[in-house]
Amino acid sequence: MDASRALEALAVILADDRLRDRFLALTGHDGDSLRARLGQPDLAAAVESFLAGHEPDLIRVAAALGVAPEMLLGRP
Repeated sequence: MDASRALEALAVILADDRLRDRFLALTGHDGDSLRARLGQPDLAAAVESFLAGHEPDLIRVAAALGVAPEMLLGRP
């Protein structure tokens, strides 16, 4: 997933309490580390891995962005 798409997906994740809490718990990130990593490939990889790990979250974020789920997993 490119950095721009990762930021869009991250915005959706952070806007949803349940997704945000799960993302932070699974990745170990907090507000400071997220701000420091914005636009970095490792954060994009963390977002992609998070979404790949739970299909309902992937589908929810993809729907919110109006894209096919595959687009969030680096697949055309």
